[in-house]
Amino acid sequence: MRLHTLRQDGAHHRAWGDTDVLELSCAAPGVLRIRLAAGARDAYMTYPHLPPKVSAMLAPNRPAPLPLTPGTAQPGEWCLTGGGLSVTVTQATGHIRVQELHDDGTPGRTLAELHDWTTTPDPVRRRTAALHAPPAHSYLGFGQKVGPLDKRGMHLTFWNTDCFPHHLDTDPMHLTVPFTTVLTPQGQAHGLFMDESWRSEIDVARRDPTRLTLTSAGQELDLYVLQGPTPQGVLRRYADLTGHAPLPPLWSLGAGQSRWGYKSADEIRSIIAAYREHDLPLDSVYLDIDYMDAYKVWTWDNSRYPDPAALVKEAREAGVHLVPIVDPGVKAEPGYDVYASGTAADHMVRTARGDVLLGEVWPDPAAFPDFTRPPVQDWWADLHKRFTDLGITGQWNDMNEPANFSLRGTPSTLGITGFNVGQQYTEGKTLPYDARHGNRTHLEMHNVYANGMAEAARTGYARHAPAVRPFILTRAGAAGIQRSAAVWTGDNASRWSHLQLSLPMLMGLGLSGIPFSAPDVGGFDLDSSGELLARWYQAALGYAFLRNHASNFTAYQEPWRFGEPYLSVIREALQMRYRLLPHLYTLTHQATTGALPPLRPLALHHPQDPQARTEASSYLLGEGLLVAPVLHANTAQRQVYLPGTDRWTETFNLSAFGDTHDGQRSVTAHAALNTLPIYLRAGHAVPLTDTAPHTTHARWERLSWLAHAGPDGLQGTLYEDDGEGHGPHRLTRLWAERSGTRLVIGRQEEGDLPRTVRTEQLHLTGLDAVTDVQGARSHRFEDGLLRVTLPEGWTEISILTGER
Repeated sequence: MRLHTLRQDGAHHRAWGDTDVLELSCAAPGVLRIRLAAGARDAYMTYPHLPPKVSAMLAPNRPAPLPLTPGTAQPGEWCLTGGGLSVTVTQATGHIRVQELHDDGTPGRTLAELHDWTTTPDPVRRRTAALHAPPAHSYLGFGQKVGPLDKRGMHLTFWNTDCFPHHLDTDPMHLTVPFTTVLTPQGQAHGLFMDESWRSEIDVARRDPTRLTLTSAGQELDLYVLQGPTPQGVLRRYADLTGHAPLPPLWSLGAGQSRWGYKSADEIRSIIAAYREHDLPLDSVYLDIDYMDAYKVWTWDNSRYPDPAALVKEAREAGVHLVPIVDPGVKAEPGYDVYASGTAADHMVRTARGDVLLGEVWPDPAAFPDFTRPPVQDWWADLHKRFTDLGITGQWNDMNEPANFSLRGTPSTLGITGFNVGQQYTEGKTLPYDARHGNRTHLEMHNVYANGMAEAARTGYARHAPAVRPFILTRAGAAGIQRSAAVWTGDNASRWSHLQLSLPMLMGLGLSGIPFSAPDVGGFDLDSSGELLARWYQAALGYAFLRNHASNFTAYQEPWRFGEPYLSVIREALQMRYRLLPHLYTLTHQATTGALPPLRPLALHHPQDPQARTEASSYLLGEGLLVAPVLHANTAQRQVYLPGTDRWTETFNLSAFGDTHDGQRSVTAHAALNTLPIYLRAGHAVPLTDTAPHTTHARWERLSWLAHAGPDGLQGTLYEDDGEGHGPHRLTRLWAERSGTRLVIGRQEEGDLPRTVRTEQLHLTGLDAVTDVQGARSHRFEDGLLRVTLPEGWTEISILTGER
């Protein structure tokens, strides 16, 4: 018999047999934790107790677990219930079944079935569990992965990797998020999250089409089952478990420009000036490794950047924020204060023999701060004062997998390509498996290394610039990284295929609890073309942030480099984004409170629609706006699938309304180079503003609602605040109700932000006729479009439609 004893330890229930231990608990309503320790007798001296676990992936201030109580069980089984879930364990086999509970307490839909959990003889892949994978279920998410939206049929590796350049089949990449949203054919959802920082793999019904197999190099498998029943519900539970993303500043949503190869402060000034001369919006310029003195982090090259404070001030006066890169590799140089203080306080990663581990990143040799330990994070946080004293409030963490080109003083690690028990082993361009993070190995802590670096950065800004909201960007990370940073998807290429793969990758990240992510617009490697760059800027309309970034070894790809007609197309794409900022900022706020990403796959809101579940060439911004960019060269039209049963009206380039189409069908969008197909769903209103050279604050003085009346009315939302900082806010909700021939549209406000004096208009389609508008300053109805100028402080208008 595999398990013979069941005991309650506080909020946990522990079952064990001769060798194995199982621990069950209810982490939160609708969230069951299953801690599997096959072979625990050999792995833990505390057997049959499991040692306490500290997770870098989970939110640090989670509520206490809920109690589980015994339920009705068959002979040879145990049954526990709690938090709306039921878990049944078969003693002889260790089979585990997790089900929803109906309101009357009876078991309902099965969320997860674990067939077996074992120890394998391979010393790297030590713990394995197999879950039933019903043939029609879809598996979305899993973090930063290439490939289709549904990862069924793929074998995935979770080991953060400096993968330059990545390709259409690259795996692993920079980010580890072993979390998936599972969709049934009926559109019901639940989630599976493996809280393991160790190197791990997940086989998504590839080797065995009936099984989802989890494998970890650690001593156990820690699995969470998250109830839905909607994809939105799964994401909210996951964010409650691993942490919600903080609200970024408004300026981070504006246009950004970057290049590895901007050599001096004067070149930065020239880039800002060129944006203004070409009437292109710009809010940020990123500084790559060239600004540092000999690649020493937290330094400036005084010959090329003689007065950083003056440069930062001058850029801010032009409406531009500077965002410097920060790498974890600290140059091992006598007299360099960061290296001296870090080594003196024992803050660096060490070799298995206890020496400070030295490698090569950009500085050579380089030591690596051990961000997995709180004292090191605290030390690193204080270094951010060097930025905040200059007025810098954003940074870009790079090379933090951690990347390492070679090792110094440890020749036995060089050239080894296979695992050899008892020797050092390095998998990819990083640190050896046996490098030491305190009393833990790199094999365990590698994937969460970047989380500690990002947490230190957020702590540093909170400590030294508490009045601002910083923008922190990271390349690497693990589940929970959203608590501290937005994610950039790494060094892509200037290829159409990379434009195409960016959308399902961003959708997968959004469905993995990381709402703020984006790739480099135009591509980092290789030379872009004018057409590719123009189409990429259009596709980036709904990216969480927008940065044009290129390599030092490629042609310059600032928008004006390609001449006309591309410059005009890019200018219009950027102006569209700035007009859309009220909506994008509102969605950004919603991401921090409700865990829904701004850029969403169709499947998130239409999970029951088979075609929506696989569509990844277009995306939703909220529930009501669908963006369908052109993703292929020399193309002036594309097919667009419109999901759901509501109607959709064309509003290409966010301009005049066009034709209206029924949902659940594909339509042909004619899209010349200067055209971005966009559709507005019936029943929804989207707030817009005027374009501007750069952002200022999120208190919109000119506002236009783009609205499409539905059979039951419409809805819209607007979030406003000062754009950064922690001051007052205002949330405005637009609503509408139909009663016979009357459509009443109202506005409700909440929050303590003083009301903005502004000009406000409503552009409404979806009405066949309008005879009068009551409560408006003025109105005009022509060709099916109602234009209304709204009075200051309005709360309600009434539209007489003449329809029945």
